[in-house]
Amino acid sequence: MTQPGYDALAGLYFETFPTPYLTSLERYVVAAFADLVRESPVEGVVLDVGCGLGQVTADLAGQGLDVIGVDPSREMLAIAKRHHPELRFVQDDARLDATDLGGRRVAAVLARYSLIHVPPSEVPDVLAGWASRMDPGTFVAVAGQTTDTVGEIAEFDHLVAPAWRWHPDRLSAALSDAGFDEMWRTVSRTDAQHRFPDVHLVARRR
Repeated sequence: MTQPGYDALAGLYFETFPTPYLTSLERYVVAAFADLVRESPVEGVVLDVGCGLGQVTADLAGQGLDVIGVDPSREMLAIAKRHHPELRFVQDDARLDATDLGGRRVAAVLARYSLIHVPPSEVPDVLAGWASRMDPGTFVAVAGQTTDTVGEIAEFDHLVAPAWRWHPDRLSAALSDAGFDEMWRTVSRTDAQHRFPDVHLVARRR
């Protein structure tokens, strides 16, 4: 449960990314996701998986959600805790094996650019683990770099840690196999800050 690449670059990340979103679309997607969770009758805690510096965790809390930030990088969490001392952060990876919720259920999982670092063969178990903690009607939102080749999962040269791009349909199918039905997705094209297309996909626990 370590992330040496992000540990080494935590300070640089803080200097390079002073705000949580690179585009308006990213901000709007998270806001729409927060609306779904807030309006749902299903209660529970929101887990920001791969929370990094804690900026999106703080944004979700500011939108009225009970949220816990989860990240395997000790140094990223140190920055998150220093800048958001009122919030709870847990050192853990996407499997959430070390995340103690005190018997509470999970109302939603947000995984922005974090599931990309999980080897594809392990993703089904990770998603199944999330589903086991979630009741029908709860939500998952996943974001990451994507590919235009149908069905493809492609490893790419991420600067910090091994990473994979999932075609949106392949990602949706993996979520479906774990018990989540896709609600909507966005796909954005490459630009000056994005080498690859990005996907944001929101699904609901059936």
